[in-house]
Amino acid sequence: MNRLTANVLNVAIAAVLATGLSACNRNADAGASNASADAGTGADTAVKYAKVVSVDPVRATVNNPKQVCHDETVTHSEPPKDEHRIAGTAIGAVVGGLVGNQVGGGKGKTLATVAGAVGGGYAGNRIQASRQHAQVTSTVERKCETVNNTSSKIVGYDVRYVYNGVTRTVRMDHDPGDRVQVQEGVTAVSDAR
Repeated sequence: MNRLTANVLNVAIAAVLATGLSACNRNADAGASNASADAGTGADTAVKYAKVVSVDPVRATVNNPKQVCHDETVTHSEPPKDEHRIAGTAIGAVVGGLVGNQVGGGKGKTLATVAGAVGGGYAGNRIQASRQHAQVTSTVERKCETVNNTSSKIVGYDVRYVYNGVTRTVRMDHDPGDRVQVQEGVTAVSDAR
């Protein structure tokens, strides 16, 4: 509602109130019987408005947590089955022992067999170590997490208004516009657009 229309309405209401008051003064002279009849009916039925000075929205923060999921590639490394390289050591020792047994004779043959077995075992262990790798596998796993989704929401309006020269504040569930309807006792009751 624009200001001109609001001002015209205010002037019209003031004229109606003034006419009503002068009529009330004339009726007051009519006698006490009419006054007692009107006392219980709440004869003041004119709609009253107060001018809105300011409207401030009242906000509350609302949290709406939500779950966010994504796929992630995970790499797993498994140690080899013969982690201590026993097979390479044993095969190397047997081959080394056989080769050492071919060298020399007598006690030297025994010593060459033992030395060949020890050297062959060590060589077999090292050869298996250089060729043996951990088994690597990749899998896709679904990972989910809860994230906070906060937002600000208007929960009401603090309305400041002036009525009969007195400034008051009331909280309303809506923006009342330029004016609010008031009842006797200066209480804002509704939107008056």
